[in-house]
Amino acid sequence: MKKIRFILLALAFAVVACAPAARDDASQAVLDNIFNRKSVRSYTEQALSPTQIETLLRAAMSAPSGMNLQPWRFVVVTDPEIRNALGGLSAQAPAVFVVCGETMMKGRPAQDGSEAPQIPNGNWNADCAAATENLLLAAEALGLGAVWTACYPYEDRMATVREALGLPEGVAPYCVVPVGYPAGDDQPKDKWKPENIHYDRW
Repeated sequence: MKKIRFILLALAFAVVACAPAARDDASQAVLDNIFNRKSVRSYTEQALSPTQIETLLRAAMSAPSGMNLQPWRFVVVTDPEIRNALGGLSAQAPAVFVVCGETMMKGRPAQDGSEAPQIPNGNWNADCAAATENLLLAAEALGLGAVWTACYPYEDRMATVREALGLPEGVAPYCVVPVGYPAGDDQPKDKWKPENIHYDRW
C-alpha cells in the first residue's frame, strides 16, 4: 500500500512539474502562429477537406463580438464557376470564404408589446474583422495559405459579390478570403514598429 501511495505521489509531482512547461510550449505555439501568418496568393489544386472547412469556420465564429450579437455569416464557395464570378484570386483558390455581416439587429421591444423594430447594427464590420483574423490564423495553423481581400466598403466590389452569391437584403459582404495549399514559399512580413507605440499618453 505504501508503495502504491509513493507511486501516486511521484506521478502527481511529475504532472505538476510538467504543467508549466506544457503551458509555455502551448503559449509559444500560439505566438509562433500569429507571427508566422502571411498573405498567400498562389495555391495548388488540392482541395480542402470538409473537416478543414468546418475547423476554419469554427475558429472564425470563436471571435469576440460586440454584445455577443455574432452578426457574421459565411458563404463557402468551392464551385469553380462562382469562384470565377467573384474574380481575382478567388478563381485560383480551391475554397473561398466570403465573410458577410447582418447589418440590422433587433432593437428593444416596444412599450405596447409589439415586435421589436430592426435597427442598424453599427458594429457588424468590426465583428466580421475579428472573425476574419481568426479564420486567417486557423488557416496558418492548418498549414494552409489564405489572404484577406477587401470588399467592404467598396460599393463596386460589394455589388460584384452580392450578385455572384445572391446575398439577401440586410446581409453585406465584408471580405473575401481565398484559402488553399500554398504553391510557393511565402514568408511573413516583420511589421514591428516601435515608433507606432505610445504609453499612457500620445
